[in-house]
Amino acid sequence: MESQEYKNILVGVDGSDQAQQAFVKAIEVARRNNGKVYVANVVQQQITPMLGYGEINQSIMDQETESAKELLETCKTYAREHDFTNIEGILTYGSAKQAMARDLPKKYHIDLVMVGQSGLNAVERFMTGSVASYVIRQAPCDVLVVSEEA
Repeated sequence: MESQEYKNILVGVDGSDQAQQAFVKAIEVARRNNGKVYVANVVQQQITPMLGYGEINQSIMDQETESAKELLETCKTYAREHDFTNIEGILTYGSAKQAMARDLPKKYHIDLVMVGQSGLNAVERFMTGSVASYVIRQAPCDVLVVSEEA
C-alpha cells in the first residue's frame, strides 16, 4: 500500500479546545509532508424571518465576522511562532458542515480534513449531530478526527 502524502490540509477552527488541538496537529502533519494548512472559520448566516431586525442581525454578523478574523489571525500568529508559514486563513459564511465537507475541499483541492472531536457526550452528539460526524461521512478525501487529550 502506498503512503499518502497530505499536501493540502483543511482544518476548521471555532474557538474550542478541540478545534485548537486539531489545528496544532494539522501544522505538524503539513510540516512532515511539506504541505499547506488551510485554516477555516465558518460564520453561520442568521436569517431573521421578521421585519425590523435587519440592523440587529447585521450587527451580530459584523461581530461574528470580526471574531472570526481575530481567530484566524491568532492561528496564523501561532504558526509563525512555530516556524510554519505555509498557511492560509479562510473566512466563509453558511453551513459549517457543508463548507468543511464539500465546498472548501473541492475549492482548495484538499487531501486531508482535520476536525476536533466534539466535547459533547454521546447523547448530545446524537441529538444535535456534529460537524465532525458529517464531515467523516461526506468529505471527498481522508478525514482525521483529533480526540481530546487525556
